[in-house]
Amino acid sequence: MRWLVGWSSVAASFGTAGSVGTVAGASSPGEESRTVHPVGAQLLWGDPDPLWAVGDWRPDEVRVVTVDPFTRLAVLGCCAASDEELRVGLFAARGGALRHLTAWAGSYTAVVQVGRRITVAGDLAGARPVFYTPWANGTAYATAALPLADLIEAQLDIGYLAALLACPETPEALRDSTPYAGVKRIPPGHALILREGSREITGYEPVASLAVAAAQLDAHRAMDAMRDALVDAVRARLTAPRHAPGTLPPDPGPVPGMGPAERRAARGAPAPGIGADLSGGSASGTLALLAAGLPGVPGTILGHGTGAGERLLAVTFNDLTAGIGREAELERARAIAENPRLHHVVVAAGEEALPYADLESGPLTDEPGPSLVVAERHRRRLAAGSADHFTGLGARQVLDAHPARLADLLMDRRRRPLLRPVSALARAQGTSAGSLLVPLTVYRAARRLARTSYRAGLESAAARLPEANRAAASVNGPLGASLAALAWSRPGPAARWLTGEALAEVSVRLQQAATRPTSVQRPGEARARAALARHAADHRVLEQAAEVRSQRLHAPFLDNQVVRAARDLPEALRVQPGARATVLRSVLAGAGIHDLPPGWGATSQAASTAATTSGLRIALPELLALFDTPLLADAGIVEARVVRKALRAASEGEPVPLDGLADLVSTELWLRRLLARRGTCWTGTAAPRRRAVAAGVPPRRTLQA
Repeated sequence: MRWLVGWSSVAASFGTAGSVGTVAGASSPGEESRTVHPVGAQLLWGDPDPLWAVGDWRPDEVRVVTVDPFTRLAVLGCCAASDEELRVGLFAARGGALRHLTAWAGSYTAVVQVGRRITVAGDLAGARPVFYTPWANGTAYATAALPLADLIEAQLDIGYLAALLACPETPEALRDSTPYAGVKRIPPGHALILREGSREITGYEPVASLAVAAAQLDAHRAMDAMRDALVDAVRARLTAPRHAPGTLPPDPGPVPGMGPAERRAARGAPAPGIGADLSGGSASGTLALLAAGLPGVPGTILGHGTGAGERLLAVTFNDLTAGIGREAELERARAIAENPRLHHVVVAAGEEALPYADLESGPLTDEPGPSLVVAERHRRRLAAGSADHFTGLGARQVLDAHPARLADLLMDRRRRPLLRPVSALARAQGTSAGSLLVPLTVYRAARRLARTSYRAGLESAAARLPEANRAAASVNGPLGASLAALAWSRPGPAARWLTGEALAEVSVRLQQAATRPTSVQRPGEARARAALARHAADHRVLEQAAEVRSQRLHAPFLDNQVVRAARDLPEALRVQPGARATVLRSVLAGAGIHDLPPGWGATSQAASTAATTSGLRIALPELLALFDTPLLADAGIVEARVVRKALRAASEGEPVPLDGLADLVSTELWLRRLLARRGTCWTGTAAPRRRAVAAGVPPRRTLQA
């Protein structure tokens, strides 16, 4: 895991320059000061407001531009800006124009120091979050929450875990909390500003009016902007220095049926150079074709990856246990891989790579996330990839329109664009008599949401939430999902298994949020941003859980400029069926790629659902043992017998929300890994000696909203 950490305080020195300084906030006057440093850190600048980079950062991923000793900019991650552009951005940020720090292609975190003012800019999606906590009469900040929890020896925030399970896509329930009490996060699209320890959180994106619709770009101009943003995002990775893996395990020599690439993947080491997923879907196929066709730096400094046809390594995962339903996707992947600039590798796996496989061997992540149950599945695919590997994760959340955007169209009195999406829902319901009423049902739900105020919507959601574990099972199918999404807030799939006490506590959070003043967005826009933030947070968990040494996982669809370009797409275009494939087809056409395989852009979840059910059935004994005496039950969030009953029902093929079970299992798994952890992220004479959450899980009577 890679992260940066720093702090701002009234203190003049923390001992970062080799001398012992004075730590503000000593327990008694005249207490002798002590030093504290993150373990394995690289000091970017020292007192009075130090900043460190921690972890296996590559040299080109850490860039510092200095104008004078107290005016400097640090950019960590993949950033396509030149040194001169960074300098211009530094001067703009010094004058208060923070948006300039987020407008470069790539995925990165920017930290600006101007005198004693420190500015840390988060991203728009939430894939690169920023956390902070009060410490030493000031504020410590980091791009990971666990180190800050270690620093202040934080306890678990059980109320946040309950809210994460009950309403994962409702920011009002999650607030600015983290799993660690006292450690906060800044919302996506905001920056943290520190002045001698005092803190301020400000947004750097313009806020659209609720009363007047924002001016929308012409569809062709918006498509062109989307193409430019995505091409620049891919080019930012291609023009960065190539990297070969570090010290590799020794090659065991010839193995029957395995070539050098297969043996390398079996050792868990990525190939040198650039690679990409090639699942047969539109998102991964677009990135693979763009990366294969754009000019970049050929090969690594050691000469790897310069051979003809090996410039881009395309990896297709073939699940042998769920082949039915995936033939069309695999065929499209093979057709795309016929491009001579692609070197195609198919990773075949059986039961050992199903969801819920090998849950005991994963690392501790910064936060819980449903990706923990599929980490081993992704790790096998990524181990066959390259040192820099593209993935299409996030495309659906960035490009597809959230169903609640239908209400936004009605608020603007634009009813005509609703015809095609509601007609598609009617066709998806089949030819039953009830399908004739689908358009009217969806229209009424959208109109109801458009006429519901923010406060009324949250109050209504808060009133319904305590009954979520007693309500009837939700309607399956696209119509039921769309109707449930047409609300300001809705319970998550795991809410049906939470205790009434936990749901009541989360309900109080929603009621309190309804009374707070806030910059209210349109319901569709607000719901879409919340869904994107939830997915980006889970993508970050996946990066940490399935991490392969010496590999970087790139998700260009989560880059700031790509997210901005997607938000500029007209709503009337985005709500249409197949909008994502239409946008990506336009992107490829603008890049000169027109020959796409038949069926390109089709979506299917049947194979994924079948694999999840199979994995759950095989891992059922281990999952039942996991919930024999669960920590979530000790905290009063779930009843163990209820979860075990749901696991048995899902393994037998009953209609159970599989996403909700993944949330429960991953949270319980994360809690066990956290409490089994030893050590700390800090060293020095003043370093915390206890690990985070040293007292374990609080009993259920301490559950706080």
